Amino acid sequence: MLTEEQYLEFERAAEFRNEFLDGEINDMSGASLEHATLQGNLYFELRSAIRLGCQAFNAGLRVRISRKMHAYPDILVVCGKPLLADEHQDHILNPAVIFEVLSPSTEKYDRGLKFKYYGALESLKDYVLIDQNEARIEQFTRQSDGTWTYRVYENSNEELRIESIGAAIQLRRIYSRSA
Repeated sequence: MLTEEQYLEFERAAEFRNEFLDGEINDMSGASLEHATLQGNLYFELRSAIRLGCQAFNAGLRVRISRKMHAYPDILVVCGKPLLADEHQDHILNPAVIFEVLSPSTEKYDRGLKFKYYGALESLKDYVLIDQNEARIEQFTRQSDGTWTYRVYENSNEELRIESIGAAIQLRRIYSRSA
C-alpha cells in the first residue's frame, strides 16, 4: 500500500502513466487504434463546440479525485479557471465533464468504481462513456439535487448534447474514420 505522496513521486518519474486507487498503482495500457481514433475525433470536435470559458484537455492530464484516487480520463473539460492541486500543475481538481472511451479491459471499472469516485467531484456535471465497438454513447448528467440522469445516443444523426459546456456534436462526427 502506497500513500498519495509516494504515488505522486513514482508517477512524476515514471515513463508511462499510472492511475492510483486505494494505495495501489494501476498501469495504463496502450490504446487500440479504434480507441485512439474516437478519442481524437471527440477532442477535435469538442475544441470547437464548447462555450467560451471552457477548455478541453486530452488524456495526458491527471485528475485528483481524492487522496485515494488519481485518474487519467480520456478527455476532460474545465469551465472557468482550472484548479490545480499543487505547484507541479500536473493534475486538475475541477473537471466539469469527463469522457471515457470504453475498452474491453476497462469498461467495468469505468462504469462502476471509477464513476463512483468521479461522482464525488462537486464540479462534475456530466460523465460520458463512448463505446468503441458500436455508435453508442451514454451520458450521465448531475441534476441540481445531486441525482444523475441517464441518456443513451445510438443514432449517428443524433447530437450528443452537453448543456453544462454548451456543446452539441453529431455522433457521426465522433465515429467518423473509425475502424
